[in-house]
Amino acid sequence: MKQTASLLLQSHLASFAIVQKDLSAEFRSRELLSAMLVFSMLVILIFNFALELDIKVRQSVTAGVLWTTFAFAGTLGLNRSMAVEKDRGCMDGLLLAPVDRAAIFFGKAISNLAFMLIVEAIVLPLYALLYNEVRIFQLSFLGVILLGSIGYIAVGTLLSAMSVQTRTRDVLLPILLFPVAVPVLLASVKASGGLLVGADFAEILAPLNLLIVYDVIFIAVAFMVFDFVVEE
Repeated sequence: MKQTASLLLQSHLASFAIVQKDLSAEFRSRELLSAMLVFSMLVILIFNFALELDIKVRQSVTAGVLWTTFAFAGTLGLNRSMAVEKDRGCMDGLLLAPVDRAAIFFGKAISNLAFMLIVEAIVLPLYALLYNEVRIFQLSFLGVILLGSIGYIAVGTLLSAMSVQTRTRDVLLPILLFPVAVPVLLASVKASGGLLVGADFAEILAPLNLLIVYDVIFIAVAFMVFDFVVEE
């Protein structure tokens, strides 16, 4: 019992150390966040000028525009996050560390989620300003954003660890990620859109349940197979 508790504590500390390393390195260089933010703002501005729609139509496409922005920015961040570890030789050091490989996955996933949430926290006010859409700040909408981001990052971290070993990693990750992430993106758009138009809770319940199940399943799958992925 004590040995199991000691192993769990060691894994938690290892995950925390990885998160701390990633955040401190990023806040010094600001390479990843800058790229994600610039890309997100460009997408939002392009949609703003391309979709010259009336207010009602704009409200109906809000969820789709936001999740398109989050998905592309998240993919950029996932690819860059793992590529930095590979190019600097940090991944080999992490794999040689005497800790459970799952701790590496959770550390990278939490840091990637933190980067994505920071970008979302900046993009949402910008979107509200351009589109005059203040309903995106309701707690239920933000909760859907969080659930969708967790699922997207969970599967994205696993697949980025797989694709980073290849020469075509920049192209391979989106090819692998988007088909697998379709359920979480569709559910997020459906739930977000329903909240914005004031749909009944019964209509939002199905995509919300899908989001929760997707998050649980892919976190569990990544936990079980991450060791084999990084070994290969």
